[in-house]
Amino acid sequence: MAKPLALTSGEPAGIGPDIAIEAWLRRGEADLPPFYLLGDRGYFADRARHLGLKADFADVAAAEAGAAFAKALPVVATGKTATAAPGRPDGSSADAVLASIRQAVDDVTAGRASAVVTNPIAKSVLYRAGFKHPGHTEFLAELASRDGRVPQPVMMLWSPGLAVVPVTIHVPLREAIARLTSEMIVATARIAVADLKSRFGIANPRLAISGLNPHAGEFGTLGTEDDEIVAPAVAALRNRGIQARGPLPADTMFHPAARQTYDCAICMYHDQALIPIKTIAFDEAVNVTLGLPFVRTSPDHGTAFDIAGTGKASPASLIAALKLAARMAAAHPS
Repeated sequence: MAKPLALTSGEPAGIGPDIAIEAWLRRGEADLPPFYLLGDRGYFADRARHLGLKADFADVAAAEAGAAFAKALPVVATGKTATAAPGRPDGSSADAVLASIRQAVDDVTAGRASAVVTNPIAKSVLYRAGFKHPGHTEFLAELASRDGRVPQPVMMLWSPGLAVVPVTIHVPLREAIARLTSEMIVATARIAVADLKSRFGIANPRLAISGLNPHAGEFGTLGTEDDEIVAPAVAALRNRGIQARGPLPADTMFHPAARQTYDCAICMYHDQALIPIKTIAFDEAVNVTLGLPFVRTSPDHGTAFDIAGTGKASPASLIAALKLAARMAAAHPS
């Protein structure tokens, strides 16, 4: 039997507990791989009752989760208990969230789990508790560090019809443009190619590299960055034997015919990558962290405090994240 997936609780006051329970209830029809939820069993049982869901829970060790999964949602205790009500995070949220993430990484590193799947966190809640990282991705990279070396994480948004990677992520647009370099584009693209080969089974990945400016700069008349930064990066990638095209006008990269010509779009900033995939595949898109020594996926949405505990949250993206994590882990076990 394959090792189970470690699913973090996410922000307890958000929809993470809701969609975790809903996903387990749909385990048969969705053909889900076994997973266990990290946190406090009593908290999750209370949420199920609040939602009016009939779900059984089992306190287990990670090694026991696979056997328990068919009859009960396995819960592996973290030693941290949350008290937050749906939609109302409190002081317990940060400790519960961070303990869940740390234990998930410990479990996959120790071979007790095959991959890490993370529910959404509320960064504002963590920041108030002294969290120093920009987000999940950077925290996971620190937890994955070995011998003082921190891996460079790369964010991919994946769906069956489109995969995108932003070179710059959670920074203001003005700062993203100032930070962008040819070296950054090359490093990001090389990490994407490595994981597309090892985790997705694509022997020779095809990359479409977007331009930064409208019309990819229109030969310098709409900005010189595409000629001075993006084009040299594309040339460097091609010199390394990588199939890369660009800089391409971003406004013509995402229609159906264009998407058939590449395996992954490398985009220059956050919204340039995320707007098309969230438009095309909002319920199917999965957040994947590339460049780590283990598989990590996550639903491509936030905590949705406004609908937490209401039964309105869809587990579709979490189900997609669980299935993709199992597929990636099986392709190249850590």
